[in-house]
Amino acid sequence: MASTTTVGPPAQSAGAALAAQHGLSVAGSRPELLTYARQLWAYRHFITMYSSAVITATFNRTKAGRFWQVLTPLCNAAIYYLIFGLVIQTSRGVPNFIAFLCAGVFVFGFTQQATAAGVQAITKNIHMIRALHFPRASMPLATTWMTFLNMLASMVVLIVIVLATGEPVTLKWLILVPALGLQSLFNAGIALITARLGTTFVDLKQLLPFILRVWLYLSGVFYPATKFDHNLPRPIAVIAESNPAVVYIDLVRHALIHNQKLLWPTTQTWILAIGWAIVIFVGGFIYFWRGEGEYGRG
Repeated sequence: MASTTTVGPPAQSAGAALAAQHGLSVAGSRPELLTYARQLWAYRHFITMYSSAVITATFNRTKAGRFWQVLTPLCNAAIYYLIFGLVIQTSRGVPNFIAFLCAGVFVFGFTQQATAAGVQAITKNIHMIRALHFPRASMPLATTWMTFLNMLASMVVLIVIVLATGEPVTLKWLILVPALGLQSLFNAGIALITARLGTTFVDLKQLLPFILRVWLYLSGVFYPATKFDHNLPRPIAVIAESNPAVVYIDLVRHALIHNQKLLWPTTQTWILAIGWAIVIFVGGFIYFWRGEGEYGRG
């Protein structure tokens, strides 16, 4: 009678040791956090090239092409100026309301686009994720990079508007670099969070426009954020004024508009800007990493 040969614990241990020796792991397993970060860094060129390719493909489908990167924020600013500047007249008491409004619209639009793109970063690329092995965080980071490139085009338009409305060029303009850099880090964290949520909460894509609209109206885009102090109890006003969108918009307005004062003292403003960027990015990165083995299954 033939005997059946089984693979016992010693053979399994030898196989595990051999796999470890050659850097092999279980397919679909989650690497350690630092290893995952190194893998992402190794894919940095893929992230930037993929983003550029998607932008090119998107705008090549339209007759105006990349001009839409400039036209879209301009149209938004024009509509909001008509409604809030001329009809509702929130412009009262706001010097250079056009530059004030455009700065708010363009800066909030940067976060708005990153959030909306992040929620579909995994689900929209599910076939590629199932076919290829790469760190899944590459996708939400790629969508953030796409919105960053769009934001650069918007900033060029914003600077032209600011100059056209009579604002001088000052050293404060240098604030734009760290302010937008911190906002980009914050946006990347938001994209990582919404990307994972989008894979488990399929209705989030439908709810997100309403959430973003409420966030828009609470972020002082169309009116000075000082109105929070005048219309809300102080504890609630402090929370409203600590809104990250308010902080980043405030920094950009302060940089570009000569007489625009910061809502908070300078040190507190930068603490809030840096704090939001670090907490949301690190928290979002860890949250997304914890679900790494789940993406693309089912």
